[in-house]
Amino acid sequence: MLKYGFALIAAPLALTASLPATAQQSPADSLSKISNHLRSMSTMTANFSQTDRSGQLLTGTLTLKQPGKIRFQYQKDANLLIVGDGKALTLIDYEVNQVQRWPISNSPLAALLNPERDLSKYGKIVPTRNPNVLSVEVNDPKRPEYGVITMVFSKKAGAPGGLALDGWVSLDSKNNRTSIRLSNQKFGVPVSNSNFNWTDPRKKSRGKR
Repeated sequence: MLKYGFALIAAPLALTASLPATAQQSPADSLSKISNHLRSMSTMTANFSQTDRSGQLLTGTLTLKQPGKIRFQYQKDANLLIVGDGKALTLIDYEVNQVQRWPISNSPLAALLNPERDLSKYGKIVPTRNPNVLSVEVNDPKRPEYGVITMVFSKKAGAPGGLALDGWVSLDSKNNRTSIRLSNQKFGVPVSNSNFNWTDPRKKSRGKR
């Protein structure tokens, strides 16, 4: 199971087509609006559905707390968990009792989990057909091995910065593509740091880390 999570964090989402945009704000204004949303979003919870390039579908719940904390709680039969503690992303496969860990800065998810990241330096607006939808592709040209992430936002009154994250597509250096779609997004809800604990299957006697 671990390979599905690896594609997610080490790896854009076909929510919108890359066709000429109409009546949209300038790329610089769009990047500024997205950056403002990411800086304004303190917490978020949502349902997610994840599809890999083979078409396998997994679902679960997402919990995010800025800066850097995220939890992908997969459906029960997946036996898979991904947790970000602010510094690293950890993938726990309870089916085979395997744990892998990467610095958040080495993952495309850093674009989401580091609200201070300069999108004008690493981001490029992807035109969409819908003026109420913004899409940004983020990658570090000096670190192609970190992959590419394309995030999609919709304009939503009352959401942080007037935007809501609808999902993203990640593409790793081996062209493993993973799409995440979000629903039932809730912003500013209370989220305890204990949400980002996890049980180490390799040494159960150690309990939670």
